[in-house]
Amino acid sequence: MLDWIQSFFVEHSAVQAVTILMAIIALGLSLGRIKVGGVSLGVTFVFFVGIIAGHFSLRIDPQMLRFAEDFGLIIFVYALGLQVGPGFFNSFRSGGLRLNMLSVAVILLGTVMAVLMSLIPGVSLPEMVGILCGATTNTPALGAAQQTLSQMGLDASVPALGCAVTYPLGVVGVILAMIFLRKVIVRPSDIEKADREGGDSTFIATYVLVNPATVGKTVSQVASMTKDHFVISRIWRDGELLIPGAYTILCEGDRLLVTCSHSDADDMVLIFGKREDMDWNRSSIDWNALDKDIVSQRILVTRPSVNGHTIASMNFRSRFGVNVTRILRSGIMILAMPETIIRTGDKLVVVGPSEGIEKVSRVLGNAVKELREPNLVSISIGIIIGLVIGAIPFFIPGMSAPLKVGLAGGQIIAGILVGAFGPRIHMVAYTTESANLMLRRLGLSLYLACLGLESGARFFETVFRPEGALWIGLGFLITVIPVLIVGAFSVKAMKVGFGTVCGMLCGSMANPMALTYATDNIPGNSSALSYTQVYPLGMFLRVIIAQTVLALFL
Repeated sequence: MLDWIQSFFVEHSAVQAVTILMAIIALGLSLGRIKVGGVSLGVTFVFFVGIIAGHFSLRIDPQMLRFAEDFGLIIFVYALGLQVGPGFFNSFRSGGLRLNMLSVAVILLGTVMAVLMSLIPGVSLPEMVGILCGATTNTPALGAAQQTLSQMGLDASVPALGCAVTYPLGVVGVILAMIFLRKVIVRPSDIEKADREGGDSTFIATYVLVNPATVGKTVSQVASMTKDHFVISRIWRDGELLIPGAYTILCEGDRLLVTCSHSDADDMVLIFGKREDMDWNRSSIDWNALDKDIVSQRILVTRPSVNGHTIASMNFRSRFGVNVTRILRSGIMILAMPETIIRTGDKLVVVGPSEGIEKVSRVLGNAVKELREPNLVSISIGIIIGLVIGAIPFFIPGMSAPLKVGLAGGQIIAGILVGAFGPRIHMVAYTTESANLMLRRLGLSLYLACLGLESGARFFETVFRPEGALWIGLGFLITVIPVLIVGAFSVKAMKVGFGTVCGMLCGSMANPMALTYATDNIPGNSSALSYTQVYPLGMFLRVIIAQTVLALFL
């Protein structure tokens, strides 16, 4: 019996390594569900269970530990890049650019603070980078920092201790800062504004055509008259319903159902003339009850042959007599413009006669079962691309050695590029939300379990020394000060709604636990929307900055 137990938990073997890692992951994920004050650490609890296991001298073969740690980091960061890739470049458009600049300010403030604090006697730069990663709850950045230290021939375990010590207050600190902003800085009107800013990125309204400058022109001619983007899905004329195309001529008195961005809705009045009061943006509207001969339906893109084609190249209007008005992608509704590229997994809102809708459905696939099969070929190719990118040396003036973005940097770059541009070369980059979540959770859990085992031997010794308390204090300052400064500036000087600001702050700090608090306590979904706009760039910068700081200042 003792020999059997020893073979499972003591003697180094593949079975022993898998048993210990899976036990740490299972216990950590179970404890991570416990909430204190409405906040839980989730998958991060795996890290602390690993630390406790390492403290009690539980060990696995060093080579197996290194492989599991690197492999976990690779699949986690690549899946993360793949998730944010489709919205990465779109996040810089319109109001997203302003939010991303504010998010960058949070990131740079914290980074500058960390570099300056590394000048404090007794705190090395590698330790400070680990403290920065914990204060900003960013494990991919920690992985990137460790990779950089390994390339430089230095002890890569040093940042992990700083991250472990400061991580819990990194989670709580953002929530405390948002509570302070709400109680001291924010007015009730700023909170009400949060509800108005939330919602769909598209807006639907009806206009009556009375503008002489527009009467008699085709839809495409009117579109060329303005920089604003819009789609006309229906025209009511003399008691008849028309599904317009690019060459449909607009007549005086036409009632137009127009889809555009919320910010452009008022500009449409200048183009068409008069706007009606009907609210078409309620979720309770039954679109198919409007006109008996016209159907509005969301069709799922599942055929690989459609992936990468533009709306214009599919000729929906001329081939099937239907219009594509909007696209639901990654939970966000966007306008279906002629140049918009269709991706596998998109849901196209199609308006037209039922027979045309059925033909479009066959062309696009609309088969949920086809998307359940994981795209392991594209995932494997993407990971290889990430490994190649991570190994490319970059020569920066003033540095004695070339810089490599490493495993974490290479994978997030590859994931973003494949997610954003894969469809352009007809590469199916889509993974279902559940499949992507599984990859991320498995990879992160493996990485954190290995990281905890590595750090456990010295963790409690460090925490209960004077420098442990110093690290916790420095980490808390790095968490709270940038959030308070940029948060107050955004609300007071930039006049951004409080819900939007909170989502931006949570995204810049890579803190989904704080986002949960924000969405539960602020009306509307403006927090979640702004979080998704800044999270891709914030995550990318955190990974790259962790490496750059070490390469430049060590």
